[in-house]
Amino acid sequence: MKNIIITGTSRGIGYELALKFANEGYQVLALSRKTPQVLIDHANITCLSVDLSEMEDYKKVADFLINTWKNVDAIVHNAGALVLKPFSETTVDDFEKVYRVNVFGVAALTQICLPYLEKGSHVVTISSMGGIQGSMKFAGLSAYSSSKGAVITLSELLSEEYKDKGIAFNVLALGSVQTEMLAEAFPGYEAPLSAEEMADYIYDFTLTGNRFYNGKVLQVSSSTP
Repeated sequence: MKNIIITGTSRGIGYELALKFANEGYQVLALSRKTPQVLIDHANITCLSVDLSEMEDYKKVADFLINTWKNVDAIVHNAGALVLKPFSETTVDDFEKVYRVNVFGVAALTQICLPYLEKGSHVVTISSMGGIQGSMKFAGLSAYSSSKGAVITLSELLSEEYKDKGIAFNVLALGSVQTEMLAEAFPGYEAPLSAEEMADYIYDFTLTGNRFYNGKVLQVSSSTP
């Protein structure tokens, strides 16, 4: 029985992914500020109300791992924060808000889980095509897209640092998926993929991708945005 940690499970891809893993019999630790009742009621899901921008909230995760799980088979860093503003109006606080979740949160949660990650564990970070160097960029997303670029580099570094321990770190840079966050960034745009469809892809990659990749960034995009 594998143990899977997923962040950003209150809606969209994270919500669908948590259900997918749980319905397939895996044990899921779902981390989000809000906890949907469907996830709370599922026998294979443990929900923790965690604000990834607040460092003190990570103690809940640490306590759970110490008292409940002996190992972590996979982490899916799915949570994301977005600020949509012209760069001239984007404050340092805006940048910090986004980076606290999208970059510092990934680093902090990974550090907490390191003692429980073993040979064969897979850490998957969900990034964005906006974080890929040379890709099409969009006005108003300076904080968001730059944070997604930063987390790509972080994952590449961690893959090198922990390769001798057999822990794989990979990134999926997603294109447009029909989620609430996409609607916030591109009002009125209809994506070709649903959150459930993308969750199915991430599910398979989390379980098998580390057999083929480590330290890699895969562009999972059928359209831009």
